[in-house]
Amino acid sequence: MDTSKFKPIFTAEHGLSKRLIEDISWHKNEPEWMRKLRLKSFEIFEKMAMPNWGPDLSKLDLNKLAMYIKPGAKKAKDWKNVPKEIKQVYDKLGIPEVEKRYLAGQVSQFESEAVYHKLKDQYEAQGIIFCDMDTAVKKYPDIVKEYFMTKCVPMGDHKFSALHGAVWSGGSFVYIPKGVKVDLPVQTYFWMNTKGSGQFEHTLIIAEEGSEIHYIEGCTAPQYSEQSLHSAVVEIFVKKNAKVRYTTVQNWSKNIYNLNTKRAIVGEGASIEWVGGSMGSGVTMLYPASFLVGRGARADHLNIAFAGPGQIKDTGAKVFHGAPDTSSTVVSKSICRGGGQGIYRGLVKISKGAKGAKTHVRCDSLILDDQSIAKTYPHLEIYEQDVSAGHEATAGRVSDDQIFYLRTRGLNEQEAMAMIVSGFVEPIVRELPMEYAIELNRLILLEMEGSVG
Repeated sequence: MDTSKFKPIFTAEHGLSKRLIEDISWHKNEPEWMRKLRLKSFEIFEKMAMPNWGPDLSKLDLNKLAMYIKPGAKKAKDWKNVPKEIKQVYDKLGIPEVEKRYLAGQVSQFESEAVYHKLKDQYEAQGIIFCDMDTAVKKYPDIVKEYFMTKCVPMGDHKFSALHGAVWSGGSFVYIPKGVKVDLPVQTYFWMNTKGSGQFEHTLIIAEEGSEIHYIEGCTAPQYSEQSLHSAVVEIFVKKNAKVRYTTVQNWSKNIYNLNTKRAIVGEGASIEWVGGSMGSGVTMLYPASFLVGRGARADHLNIAFAGPGQIKDTGAKVFHGAPDTSSTVVSKSICRGGGQGIYRGLVKISKGAKGAKTHVRCDSLILDDQSIAKTYPHLEIYEQDVSAGHEATAGRVSDDQIFYLRTRGLNEQEAMAMIVSGFVEPIVRELPMEYAIELNRLILLEMEGSVG
């Protein structure tokens, strides 16, 4: 898919400065309160140190990255009005057809800006809001001010959240009114096109009492030799008795540092489901977090990560039980081949007073050769007696006996390995929408090419 001919109308100079922050705000014609928020976040960023745990980030040079790229396409509500060069990208991905058949709404982002957003009329009539984040800042400022990087992911939480607050651009805003249940998913698709760049989309989802929504995120980038950075923030507010499912399939190029922060605050009787597949990227640090603050709140985390040659996948989940009768499950699957590293890093904390809380964590690693590494760092903190907590982990090689058995049934070695891997990830893949399940299986098979012999 050749997108090299597309030329943005503005590309920021490499590195970070107060002037850059001002330029981003000016290009977006933002209100004064957002400009001040960006500058405050930049001040915090300059004072904070890089993370000193997890994968080595010493080769990530922020001064060599363009933090903002404006594609020069006006937001369209009809695919026909999207510039031809950009539309061809999404046509090849099949996004317009998926929207027609399976989705209630769609936002598509190219580089740092949304180029298309639309919510079907019947959902707009129910009071649902689904638009790109830049539009929400101007059109719904009171809601955005209340929730944006205040309660869920504060800008000073860590160095990359502060960076995000300073240079964020694009993303999605979703608001579901009380009692409204959206019967089709909404989707945002992010395309990162330019080498040596950063993408910092912000997703804000607010599900009012008794509402339901399924949000799908897809991410892609072409292959380049220069490093790039993806550092998104996702903030989800699940009010009393509401339900949110957040599904993501990421297929970044292997030069990208994928360093995201995703969190949900879950109220009484409410539930959040995180379902994800992490492919591509050179280094990934991703630990979706759920804060169960209301009685009976629930969180389910299901994740697949594939680490191939030169890749480090440091992924997992965090769950904080802060109220009675809360429950959580974490199921993590990692596959390693060609010297890749699959690392599970998780935290479950049950606070004093969270009586009746239940949690179960399972992390499994499948190692396909002698060069790859799987590690597990589970962490449980329990400060209440009346709880149920369990953890189990497995790590193992594909055995010669398994391969031999399948070969006696007519499969060649490559087909046998693919069948074993497909069975390993099936519990999570079956939770994906059909078109995403097919795509994830295809990506895993592509990643496995050359894994035998």
